[in-house]
Amino acid sequence: MTSETIGRPEVVSGERPSPNEVARMARDLIAYLLDSVMPCKTSGATAGSELTFVVRTCMEWVIDRLNGHPSPEGVERIRVAAAGWAHEGIPIDTVLHIVHEGFKAGIEMLLSRSLPRTNSDAVAAAFTALELLRSVTATIGKAYVRECKSVAAQHHSAIHTLTSALLGGHATSAMARECGIRIAEEYFVLAVSVPAHPDESRPAVDGRVVARRKLRRLQAALAHLFGDQALALLSVDGGTVLVATTLCRDDELLGVVETLSEAARVPITAAVVVAGPDEVSAAADRAHELLDTAAHLGLEPGLYRFTDLALQHQLNRPGLGRDVLADKLAVLDEHPDLLETLEIFIANDLSRQKAARRLRVHANTVDYRLRRIGQLTGFDPGDARGLWQLRSALVARADGVRPPRTAASVGIRTPA
Repeated sequence: MTSETIGRPEVVSGERPSPNEVARMARDLIAYLLDSVMPCKTSGATAGSELTFVVRTCMEWVIDRLNGHPSPEGVERIRVAAAGWAHEGIPIDTVLHIVHEGFKAGIEMLLSRSLPRTNSDAVAAAFTALELLRSVTATIGKAYVRECKSVAAQHHSAIHTLTSALLGGHATSAMARECGIRIAEEYFVLAVSVPAHPDESRPAVDGRVVARRKLRRLQAALAHLFGDQALALLSVDGGTVLVATTLCRDDELLGVVETLSEAARVPITAAVVVAGPDEVSAAADRAHELLDTAAHLGLEPGLYRFTDLALQHQLNRPGLGRDVLADKLAVLDEHPDLLETLEIFIANDLSRQKAARRLRVHANTVDYRLRRIGQLTGFDPGDARGLWQLRSALVARADGVRPPRTAASVGIRTPA
């Protein structure tokens, strides 16, 4: 059933109000909205000519439709008004609340001139009002969302430009002003590794779609944490994030990484270096090298700093020293049980009892294997110098292919 099948009431005594009457009713309705509905006397386009036009147009639409005239015109101007409200940052729920309250008050104002003569007239009036409200709401909603997407795209482009400039070492104050983003005095430079979500490998779903959703959740979490102040270049596999040191404390960074992990629904690993704007480029390189070290060692997800991985980072630097260290354990490649025992022994604070429980063997078996390691490698795990050599060799030969190691297994303090 539609309003056309019911008939239309002549709620204005069969006559269209004069332009002056429509203008007066529009002014009265705007005054009501400003005084009773709009929060904090919202200014700008909402309280200016655009609002006046929208109110008057809607009122004329209702009058025309109630009197059986054709569908209204002027939709484009309403789209422009809605786009202006979105650009000003007026929340969509506020806009729609004003629209509904305006329709309610406007209909009451019009019906006060002449009540519907029959029940069917009243029903027709209600259907007409709902039809027009739906049309106006849809028009405003679509225009608002389109403008928000446009603004977001422009802001994303500005962030991308400034972040790329900082990482490239050629950011300037003029560029920052053009982007509308202030350059901070100091940044936490975060190198971020984002693993694949389990659903990305499921044959029943499109892995690329899953990966993009993961990235959007990650970006949304950054926006929730830091608004539009976090600078990031991210892909589905990770990237670089610059967070001004005024936005959070150093001891809050681990919580930030955990929040991002929860949002992405995957365990994220990050490495952080602090740098001024002129040092961001070099700091990003160091942070990613540190992240590579954590990945090379197969460490657990979390946040790492150079204070956590300085030695391991140095031992993993390509060169003759690393090759020599790695070769020290080559003899154990034919004895995987001995290599596993050495790793677990170190990971459990050099405790034979704990290692035995982990390996599900007798403590005497652990003693035997440790002695055998000393005989084969020439370095006694029970001797401080020998243990140092063996631990360094484990770090140097870490290849990231084995199961993830604990921080303790390669002599790393757990991130805090």
